Amino acid sequence: MNSKTIVVTILALIVGVGLGMWIAGEDGSATQESGPSVHRCPMHPTVVSDRPGSCPICGMDLVMDQPGGSGHEADHGEEAGEVRIDPSTVQNMGVRIGVAERRPLSRTVRTMGRVDYDETGMTDVNTKVTGWVEKLHVDFTGQEVKKGQPLLDIYSPELVAAQEEYITALDYVRRLEAGASAEALDGAKALLSAARQRLMYWDIAEAQIADLERTREAKRTMTIHSPQEGVVVHRAVFDGAHIEAGEHLYRIADLSRVWVYADIYEYELPWISRGQSAEVVLSYAPGQVFKGAVSYIYPFLEPKTRTAKVRMIFDNPELQLKPEMFATVKILSEVSKEAVVVPAEAVIRTGERSVVILDLGEGRFSPREVSLGVEADDVFEVTGGLQGGERVVVSAQFLIDSESNLKAALGNIGAQHETSAPMQHRH
Repeated sequence: MNSKTIVVTILALIVGVGLGMWIAGEDGSATQESGPSVHRCPMHPTVVSDRPGSCPICGMDLVMDQPGGSGHEADHGEEAGEVRIDPSTVQNMGVRIGVAERRPLSRTVRTMGRVDYDETGMTDVNTKVTGWVEKLHVDFTGQEVKKGQPLLDIYSPELVAAQEEYITALDYVRRLEAGASAEALDGAKALLSAARQRLMYWDIAEAQIADLERTREAKRTMTIHSPQEGVVVHRAVFDGAHIEAGEHLYRIADLSRVWVYADIYEYELPWISRGQSAEVVLSYAPGQVFKGAVSYIYPFLEPKTRTAKVRMIFDNPELQLKPEMFATVKILSEVSKEAVVVPAEAVIRTGERSVVILDLGEGRFSPREVSLGVEADDVFEVTGGLQGGERVVVSAQFLIDSESNLKAALGNIGAQHETSAPMQHRH
């Protein structure tokens, strides 16, 4: 409704109220039963005339008031705020009608994500003895390694002494097995077991101990092996370096499975839950979709962005998902198996309430307040006030709503005038 129409409506309101006061009798009762007939506009009750014609605002034909009627009363069976509009006017206003559907309600949350390492598949490699690096078998970052693959050879006087101690204990046990007492043999076996356990505490592999038993010769260097399969993502050791016990040497990550982090806004959090399906698309592999699942929702928000971090797990057998890559993320969620939904454009939201305009047929429309649930893919879930199958207006509903509010306001003015006229007479 443009400004010219609003001005005309206000003038018509003033004229209509003045005319209503003029035609009222001295005792406050309406005189239209004995006076000439009054014709009014069905959409603009303030537009009155003593002869048939058309409304200067909307062009509708004027309707003669029924005897004893005020012109503001609703017809029998009308809903509150119901308005009638000529079909040609409905067409000119561009009114479109939709239907409240009952169907499963789901939503796709789209956001950007970042690929990262699976923290549960990362291992740091170090030694429990002090020594010197004799040879590096894995000497650059990014190298792929297998479980048990040699990483480096280390010379440690402590390891050499421990090997010699183990060989001595082993020879002693074998000599006593020839004919010593059972008590002496048990003591020798206890010493051998303690020496073996000491080697294992220093991460010497079973195969290396077996080789030591076979050769009876202490090796100058011992080999450190990879504890898992993966990729070397950090290397802090070089040939000939002196290393201390516990010093970090390598970090190995298993990239066959990766994590993807995404930031979710507050209003989208009700749609996210653990176990939901997720999809990732990479810019360098258009058309290829990687499928995963939501594994964790962090229990706090980022104060600057007001977003919550969500973690997803994706299998990565061909290593196409590389840490620090950006990706387009889609999280597929389902809120309800069956819900009443209406198009989002059909809802008038005032901040305090939500209203839809019902199409009652034959040019009749009525506003109805509804309770809304979640918004999903251009539709609203309606939790109260509407049933499936009812017809709602999806365009030009603001014009119809304004007409309904104007009709209600004029009805209130008419009621106030009818109650105030007798008081003026008595005064």
